[in-house]
Amino acid sequence: MKDLKNRNIDIWKAVSALILVAYAIFLLYPLIKLLYQSVLVDGSFSLGNFTAFFSQRYYTKSISNSLKVSTLATAITLIIGIPMAYFYQMYEIKGKTLLQILIILCSMSAPFIGAYSWIMLLGRMGTITVFIKNLTGIQLPSIYGFNGILLVLSLQLFPLAFLYVSGALKNIDNSLLEASENMGCSGVKRFFKVVIPLCMPTIIAATLMIFMRAFADFGTPLLIGEGYQTFPVVIYNAYFAETGSNHGFGAAVSVIGILITAVIFMLQQYVNGKFTFTMNAMHSIERKTPHGLKAFLINFYCWFMVGLAFLPQAYVIYTSFLKTSGVLFLKGFSLDSYRYAFTHLKKAIPNTFTIGLTALAIVIVLAILIAYLVVRRNNIANKAIDTLSMIPYIIPGSVVGIALAMSFSSGWLVLTGTVTIMIVALVIRRIPYTIRSSVATLQQIPMSIEEAAISLGSSKLKAFFTITVPMMANGILSGAIMSWVTIITELSTAIILYNLNSVTLTIATYTYVSRGNYGVAAAYATILTVATTISLLLYMKVTGSKEISF
Repeated sequence: MKDLKNRNIDIWKAVSALILVAYAIFLLYPLIKLLYQSVLVDGSFSLGNFTAFFSQRYYTKSISNSLKVSTLATAITLIIGIPMAYFYQMYEIKGKTLLQILIILCSMSAPFIGAYSWIMLLGRMGTITVFIKNLTGIQLPSIYGFNGILLVLSLQLFPLAFLYVSGALKNIDNSLLEASENMGCSGVKRFFKVVIPLCMPTIIAATLMIFMRAFADFGTPLLIGEGYQTFPVVIYNAYFAETGSNHGFGAAVSVIGILITAVIFMLQQYVNGKFTFTMNAMHSIERKTPHGLKAFLINFYCWFMVGLAFLPQAYVIYTSFLKTSGVLFLKGFSLDSYRYAFTHLKKAIPNTFTIGLTALAIVIVLAILIAYLVVRRNNIANKAIDTLSMIPYIIPGSVVGIALAMSFSSGWLVLTGTVTIMIVALVIRRIPYTIRSSVATLQQIPMSIEEAAISLGSSKLKAFFTITVPMMANGILSGAIMSWVTIITELSTAIILYNLNSVTLTIATYTYVSRGNYGVAAAYATILTVATTISLLLYMKVTGSKEISF
């Protein structure tokens, strides 16, 4: 038995070492290469690339633009999403299961699709713009620039605030709310004095997630921003357009992006440390049935905001069935856009699922192993793994793509232009969601359960995979569904690394939008929406849950 235990220890040490090596090759090495390239000018050490960036207002202005739009978008999403989560968990809302599915679909679609849709609706020749002008003679304000980016990001990201706060509200013991009500604290006062403070750790986590998503998004400002340059667009342009074969400037801009997001992350960690506590609801919140005007206002608010957020996707689905001629939509319906989509880019659909599912399988396996190492075998090496796993969480996707492209385009390991580098990038980018969810779940499972199995003759490895992992299933699946829907809608990394053999639905959609072939773009976007919907329904079926929260 002693030899068996020693063998198990060696196995987990080997797993820890292999994961560290993988992170060293596919994360640390590309980042070090990026840093090295950023301080290299004509083969010599120089800070010239950084000087070139900060000496031109065009570049520095992009940082303030991104911070401004990201901060305002985050504030708006919290203002919309937190009350909606409160209403959803506190009251019975008509069609709440459908409502949540629509909310998740809103949050998981590629942001640039929302930008493209709002251009079709509120652009210079948009459907709503033309209709209102013909009806009233009023010219609506421009959808382009700062206003358009803020609109798209706010409606795209408020569902994340809803999902995070919904999960926090489930952990609030109903007796706390009843006690506050008995003391005369109810309604709006209870919401601000009791509910918000109890949810504060989750709200802070959601704020970071939303801000990072808004700050790193490059598809939306690229399509709808026009003259309003944001930092991710500058990163992309710096790497591809500005520098030609010399990628030093693009690397320098990427390093600046890493530093900015790292500072924001550390600030969030500091603030979060002021509000750290745990909750475990013995008696979950019991939903009440509202009546009269209160019922109307609650249902109207939730359905109106979700309907407004889902409107772009609904319009995309509608236009995918219209007859089209380039940028023009003709009278009548047709399946020509789908025929063209399936005929001319046959690889996009199978690639999306082949690359996506392969990446997801690797993410799930690694997340389970890392969760065990972090929670059950806490040492310096495993703490390092936990830290490394969170680095991609705070780095813009375009930076990850640039670092990988620079590191593996030549030399000892050539991956650029292959499907493999797409899978590697997706695993690196999306594994933090599943790791965090798996770690949180494993921390709630007593070690005594595994110890009981070991005392009956089971090995530690067998006890973990046959007893603990099944108990972690819901947490793993919650993180996996988040990883999956972000994998199949990934743009910022994929657009740097893809080629014709690894093109995905998201890339195909973006390509046809940029070419002005809106019918085919709508068809690809609709297929993405259907894939996301099926994923959510399968998750609900497997877990037996009618609700999803993060």
